[in-house]
Amino acid sequence: MGKAIKWVCIVLGGIVVLVILALLIIPAFMDIQKYKPHIEAQVSEATGRPFTLGGDLSLSLFPWAGVSLSDMRLGSPDGFAEKNFVTVKSFEVRVKLLPLIAKDIQVKRFSLAGPRIVLERLEDGRVNWEGIGKAPEETAPADVPKEKKAPSEKAPFEAFPIKALAVAEFAITDGSVLWIDQGQEARKEISDVTLRLTDVSLDRPVSLLFSALLDGRPLSMEGTVGPVGKTPGKGSIPVDLSLKALKQMDLNLKGKIVDPAVSPHFDLAIQLASFSPRKLMENLGQAFPVETTDPEALNLVALKTAVRGSPQQVSLTDGVLNLDQSTLKFSLKAKDFMKPDVAFDLDLDEIDVDRYLPPKKETVPAEKEKTPKEEAPATKKKTDYGPLRKLVLDGAIRVGKLKAQGLRMADLTLKVTGQDGQIKLDPLTVNLYKGALSAKGAVDVRADAPKSKMELDAKGIQAGPLLKDLLQKEFLEGTAQSRVAISMTGDDADRIKKSLNGTGEFNFTDGAIVGIDLAGMVRNAKAAFGLAEKETERPRTDFAELNAPFTITNGVVNTPGTALLSPLLRVGAKGEANLVTEALDFRVEPKFVGTIKGQGDTMERAGVMVPVLVTGTFDAPKFRPDMEGILKQSLEGGVPKPDELKKLLPGQGGDKGDTKALEEKAKGLLKTLPFGKKE
Repeated sequence: MGKAIKWVCIVLGGIVVLVILALLIIPAFMDIQKYKPHIEAQVSEATGRPFTLGGDLSLSLFPWAGVSLSDMRLGSPDGFAEKNFVTVKSFEVRVKLLPLIAKDIQVKRFSLAGPRIVLERLEDGRVNWEGIGKAPEETAPADVPKEKKAPSEKAPFEAFPIKALAVAEFAITDGSVLWIDQGQEARKEISDVTLRLTDVSLDRPVSLLFSALLDGRPLSMEGTVGPVGKTPGKGSIPVDLSLKALKQMDLNLKGKIVDPAVSPHFDLAIQLASFSPRKLMENLGQAFPVETTDPEALNLVALKTAVRGSPQQVSLTDGVLNLDQSTLKFSLKAKDFMKPDVAFDLDLDEIDVDRYLPPKKETVPAEKEKTPKEEAPATKKKTDYGPLRKLVLDGAIRVGKLKAQGLRMADLTLKVTGQDGQIKLDPLTVNLYKGALSAKGAVDVRADAPKSKMELDAKGIQAGPLLKDLLQKEFLEGTAQSRVAISMTGDDADRIKKSLNGTGEFNFTDGAIVGIDLAGMVRNAKAAFGLAEKETERPRTDFAELNAPFTITNGVVNTPGTALLSPLLRVGAKGEANLVTEALDFRVEPKFVGTIKGQGDTMERAGVMVPVLVTGTFDAPKFRPDMEGILKQSLEGGVPKPDELKKLLPGQGGDKGDTKALEEKAKGLLKTLPFGKKE
């Protein structure tokens, strides 16, 4: 029995020796070069592209099974400037043979040198990376039912498990990717690409080092990934990577990726160190894409947040974004990406929005005249509101200090919700100019033309500083209260103006109209507008109260009874401003009171009335006394004598030609009003 076992061992050992000798000797006697044309033909047929192996092929079988090649070229389709789509200077891989039987992969070397990929787009839109390979052939007949896998039968790694993996050397060196866009005449290149993996194993973290040059500017990434575990594609894979770009950006990712092949989800902490977007673009040799009023804006950005998610949802928590001198704390959750369900919370300490807006460009009147007045109206592309109809929205915004369009605000809060094409802003509150504003609004995009509505309620706002900051003009002072409710339809200016409807009321107390002396206008129309001798102080009309109720009907603003109360005057005004045609039609009736008993006195008083008509357009308002009204008006103490009446009118009893000057002065005054400024 022992002798039999001895002979069996001898035979088996001999077989093993013979196999090893065969593996060592066969590559020496095999002319693998003669298989090159066959390999080239097979690859060309599979890819539909020309394929060549310019260098020698090398094969080894024991103790390391390996292959090496050089000068590999896969061509581009006809018509492209670059002949080759992919080229490789050399490639070598060596794997230990016997451990493969036990599904233990031991790689001595994986080396890829000089890989080059050219991505090219032609002017007609064709690209050289499309059309590789043939369309898959139909396999099973239609009447043969396909075997369905149970939900748990997912991962291919379960069918082909890897028990162990070890790679002594993994390197990709001297690589490059070239992008060419013939239509845009653009050419970008990532060169000197190097990727090295060390200590590659299933049960240990893999060290990664990547570096490249983007148009000659450095990019790098380093860190660790793993361990990936005994079953790649399942379980938790730690990640700790640092990306550096162009000597400006430093981005760190740390966390884990879980079950990437079965049910992928991730949990990562992202930290982007402070950098300057302007210097980044400068290093890229590109002009900064955004023109801002403040050339120092967008000069510092930093970000920190935790990102968790899966293919079905994603969330950002504990987010902090630094933008110049502003700090934004945020959180965001999004799910059901085909019908987005988004919730967010934004808390901003302060921001000056005007810094980030494009600089204002002055329009030269002469250039306006050269612009053709009659041009064929351009066909406006219809806005697609489909995405907004699908959106589910729930968000909150808070801003400590805000400056926008010159206005300075504080403690802004906004709640926004949306579903099924209806978006609501409720409430919106903000403090400004010693007062407070509250509002709510809604936008309905269920129809092709959106419908919007807004309600505003303002209390205790100082009108003078507000108008000065907003319009850079001083024409009204006082403490403002207002209530406004408006609605509109459409998404272009013309349709919005035609559909604008609503009601409202503005009330100003303890204020003044700056730039006009209504009392002087009654006594002397020239003095009212500074046409008489110049005074040391700017003309003004102080008032106890100015109340202006209004309605808007299809773009026509009507005020039925605007009233100004002051110690010496009672002024009434009524008329309309057409936002569509920009036409003005107002009648102003100032009246002296007979006695002064207090600003709260509302008794009807006798006095002098000089009605004033405001007509024309927003661009060219006309201002003139109502001659018919003057002649018809009954005054206490009788009708004025002709000589007295002349003194009230410019050009009569004074310097001739003052009428034109008065009209020009009135135009200037009306242009200071909001509706007198045409954008």
